[in-house]
This record gives sequence, C-alpha cells and structure tokens, in this order.
Amino acid sequence: MAKQREEDLFKDTTMTFGEHLEELRVCLWKAVLGLAVRFCVGLYWGGDVVGFIETPLKDALKKYHEKQSVKEVGKRLDELGELGYKFPENADQDQLEVFFGETVLDDGKRLSQLKLERVYVNPTELLRRLKEASPSQFQDVSLPADDPDRSFGERDLVPVFLWREIAGEVRVTSLSAHEPFLIYIKASLLLGVLLASPWIFYQMWTFVAAGLYGHEKKYVHIFLPFSLALFFSGAALAFFFVFGPVLEFLFRFNEALGIAQDIRISEWLGFVLMLPLGFGVSFQLPLVMLFLQRIGIFDVETYLLKWRMAILVVFVLAMFLTPADPTSMILMAAPLTVLYFGGILLCKYMPRNRSPFDDELGDG
Repeated sequence: MAKQREEDLFKDTTMTFGEHLEELRVCLWKAVLGLAVRFCVGLYWGGDVVGFIETPLKDALKKYHEKQSVKEVGKRLDELGELGYKFPENADQDQLEVFFGETVLDDGKRLSQLKLERVYVNPTELLRRLKEASPSQFQDVSLPADDPDRSFGERDLVPVFLWREIAGEVRVTSLSAHEPFLIYIKASLLLGVLLASPWIFYQMWTFVAAGLYGHEKKYVHIFLPFSLALFFSGAALAFFFVFGPVLEFLFRFNEALGIAQDIRISEWLGFVLMLPLGFGVSFQLPLVMLFLQRIGIFDVETYLLKWRMAILVVFVLAMFLTPADPTSMILMAAPLTVLYFGGILLCKYMPRNRSPFDDELGDG
C-alpha cells in the first residue's frame, strides 16, 4: 500500500532523463527564437549602441590626454613664457596644474583640454610663404639672400609650440574595411541579449521548474524577478562604475611602459561584452545559494563553515570572468563577497520547508 502511495506521489513530479533533455531542447529553442527576434529589433538601434558603448572609453581617453597635457605644460614653462603666457609667481607643480586646468581661453576652451605640441620650422621659408600669401602685409620684410652653397642644418630651425584640441586624439580606430560592419552587428546582438534577457531567464527557470515538486514551483515566480534585478544590477555596475577605474589603471600602466594609446573598436567591444555579462551572471550567486539550499545540497551551517573557501572561489571566479587586470577582479570579487553573505541571510530568513513527501518516503 505504501508503495502505491509513493507511485502516486511521484507520478506527476518526476521526469526521466530523456524527458529532461526534451524539456531542455524546447527551452533552448524558445530562448534562441526570442533572442533572434530581439536581435532584429536591435539592428534598428545598432548605431546608437555603438556610440553608447564608446562613451566610457572616450571619457577615459579624454581624461588621459588632459593629464598628459598638464604634464607637458609643466615641462615647457619656459617656452610658454616666451609665447606670452603668464604664470603665478613662485608656483609649484600642483598650483600650475590647477592654474592650467582653470585658465579659460577666448573661445571657452581650457588649456587642459588642449594638447601641446612642439614643431620646428624654417623661419626663412616661413617668411617666404607669408609674403606669397599676403604680400601687402609683409612687403617691408626682406628675405636673406639665397646662398646656393649653404647647407640646411639643425640650427636653421626654430621651435614653435602649437595647441591642438584633445578631441582629435579621442578616437577609436578600425584596421579593416569590414570591421565597422561587424561591430554594428555585435552591438545589435548585445542590445538583443539585453532585450531578450527576461525571456531567456524565464526559459531557464521554466526548465528548472520542470524538475521540481508542485509545491516548489511557486519559487520560480519569486526567483525570476530577483534574478533579472541581479543581472541588470551587475551589468549596470560594470558599465557605469567599473569601466572607468579599469581603464584608468590600464592607461596608467601603459603610460609607465611608454606605450601610446591606440584602441581598436573590436577589442573594446569584446571588453564591453565580457565584463557586464560576467558581472550580471556572477550576481546570481545569492539565488544559486538559495536554490542549492532549497533542494537540500547545502544548508546555512555549511555556508557559514566554509566561508573562507567560498571567498577563495569567488576571487578565482572573478579572475576568470574579468580581463587580466587586478582592478576589475577586485571590483567584481568585493560585491560578490557581500552577495555571498547576503545569500546566507537569504537562506536563513527563507528556510527550506520540509517536503510533504518526506514522511511518505520514510514510511517506504
């Protein structure tokens, strides 16, 4: 009789291995179909997405070149003094940086927004060109007599300092004709993934629910909104708060090695794709912990006992989900550590209910 009750209990709550594979195939197919539809929608805004994902990179490049400009100005104080710029008396380097950062030119631009360049010109050739371009203004200027036997040497050149807008340096390059088109497609796909993420997560939790008991399937409707919120929170954290410090660290490291910045858009897009998606997926940690506690694999005591090992795993996971720099790894591992202990609190205040089938299984 007990055996009959056991068969009745599990008749509608268990699936064979083949049925699980079929359920997985259906959910994957629906997820891919939803992604394809959102990708087609993303093609309409692909260009806007490319401009949007370039924003943190261009901001970081602008700050980098502005700092370089201030440093260059500090090195060329004597030459700038000859050009008519006046500096505070007895000013140290920090004061000069503030001075250059706050000095506004006639057209509204700041010296820190301009790049200083030193070029060498031949004054005789310059005068000749000026007389040709505007003879009325330079008619009283006499040119030195031409000497065919005179050789052209370094002393014949004079240094001239020029200011150029930093905006011209803030650009992302492409090394092939088809690369911008591929970037457009990838950007549209990125937007498609974001638009389709609620549907993809729904299919994922639908597959998980297929293997749960009837009284446990209600948790899917609770987990799904939290799962989406954690995913978008992680992606937003990476885009708005992680890209800046990571780029600043990388630019500073390249500067220390004397390597100029010339970033390809394809490499940057790969960076943009990997970091937010890695943050979004890793932020599912509290729900994974709660799910494992729900199905009885771990409990709160185990999580508390193994917290040191868990933090080590978190840092290793952050190392693989981020680029090869310590800044992004720490910026991912720190919130994941907080989320781990948040997951423990979640398991504590949402404890696993005892299955109504436990007594029946025990009787069997």
